[in-house]
Amino acid sequence: MGYTKTQLLAHLKELQIDFATYEHPVVLTVEAQAKYVGHLRGSLSKNLLLKDKKHRYYVISALAGTNVDLKVMSQRLGLGKGGLRMAPEEALQEILQVPLGCVTPLALINESARAVSLLLDKAFKAQECCFFHPLSNDTTISLSASNLDKFLMSIGRNPSYIDLEAETVVGKDNPPDLAAFVPVDVPQPSEQTIKAAVNVREQKHAPLEKKLTNVQDNNQSRGSQKAMEKPCRTADLLAEATDVNKFIKELIEKTSLAVLSEMSKDSKAEGREPLESAVLDRVNKRISSDLENLAMILKNAAYTQGLQAGIRSPSPRR
Repeated sequence: MGYTKTQLLAHLKELQIDFATYEHPVVLTVEAQAKYVGHLRGSLSKNLLLKDKKHRYYVISALAGTNVDLKVMSQRLGLGKGGLRMAPEEALQEILQVPLGCVTPLALINESARAVSLLLDKAFKAQECCFFHPLSNDTTISLSASNLDKFLMSIGRNPSYIDLEAETVVGKDNPPDLAAFVPVDVPQPSEQTIKAAVNVREQKHAPLEKKLTNVQDNNQSRGSQKAMEKPCRTADLLAEATDVNKFIKELIEKTSLAVLSEMSKDSKAEGREPLESAVLDRVNKRISSDLENLAMILKNAAYTQGLQAGIRSPSPRR
């Protein structure tokens, strides 16, 4: 199992690291966190868990006001324009072993995150202290950059601060300046982490499976073969609905075809040659990555809201 908030804070104390602790309700965004600690001495941070096409993971930790362009970062790492994207919610549990909204450099204390690359905003150096969640988003602690370094070195990390807003042009004569940050290994979750993640998934889907089983039992009592197939079809639809890549692909195709159809009508009316279908490919390359990232964020947020609603709802009386 990964570190708990209590164990992490105890580790910081053992290192004689000075930090202040602030308890507050669970928050999922920097804006929500700011309501409770934004007026205090310190700077808010935003933290992203990203992955590339080879399933290598990166944590980017920056000041809340720093502009982080994933396309530029991808090129600077040597991964191409669309090489970086938001990691799925499952990776938070399996790699960092934290829930949604708890990504910070402090999560790298877990052994399962050993192969995750860390990129720190050089703007941290100019701040008196910065705010981070200590593996739990119902608490915020303030740390100076020097004390963050002390923590990172205690877990075998060599802190590296970079200019995340640099507009570096990568080309034939200008190789990727952040290529050294690309991980050599792919994170391998421990056996305990995998078991824990499986348990979480089973618990998450348990209510749905129970409902589908009840539907199937009712259908059997009616003797309807058509109704018997409904639970399986429902599960298939749910699986399709959570396939972000497929959803974005269909969205782009339908939108692009509609736009091309209208432009083709205009071309014929004006006596011009109709546009080639290659426009579809260009549109896909330009917006697919952004839409996938947005869809993944919405999916994770929807999952979290549903989970919280389930936790808060009262148990039925028997």
